[in-house]
Amino acid sequence: MKARASRTAGYAHELSVREHQLIGDEPESDGGTDTGPNPQELLALSLASCTAITLEMYAERKGWVLGAVSVEVDYDSKAPGPGSFDVLIDIPEPLSEEQLERLRVISGKCPVHRVLLGENEINDRIEAG
Repeated sequence: MKARASRTAGYAHELSVREHQLIGDEPESDGGTDTGPNPQELLALSLASCTAITLEMYAERKGWVLGAVSVEVDYDSKAPGPGSFDVLIDIPEPLSEEQLERLRVISGKCPVHRVLLGENEINDRIEAG
């Protein structure tokens, strides 16, 4: 997968992956024009959407009805030390305590969750001219 960020104006960037485009920016209070979420917000959105999709796929395989799952992620990147993610998963349909616990465990297996917890290798290169 290749993702690209290309500057449009100020801190605003067009973000593209496959055939999809989004805008990433910074709030006006940080010198941006607030035309889209900032990178930390995109990170929280990635965790929220990955968690929801992972749970829905798992429940579908099990034949469980979850209803319209909602995942809220509160990301604190300003705290000293590593950032902190608080994830609240809302399952509107009634499930047993055992099913809910299983879904809690499965939520930690979404690919974004695993990347955030693990050691990752990032290789930066710069090309000029």
